Amino acid sequence: MTENPQTWYIVKRPTGNCEIVPSDQIEDDNPEIIEQWGPLASQEEAIARRVGLIRANKCQPQ
Repeated sequence: MTENPQTWYIVKRPTGNCEIVPSDQIEDDNPEIIEQWGPLASQEEAIARRVGLIRANKCQPQ
C-alpha cells in the first residue's frame, strides 16, 4: 500500500481570509469554507497561489 503524498488547499473563510490547509484537514460540506482552491502539490505553491488570490481581491490579507 502506497501513501498518497500530502497536498494542500487554500480555503476561504466567511471573514474573507484565506487559509492554507493540508488535504487531510479538508472536510466535506464544511459551512466555514466559502470557496477552496487546490489540490496544490506543495505548501510553497499554496503560499504563492494565496498571494495571487489576495492581489486579485479574492482573499483578504490576514
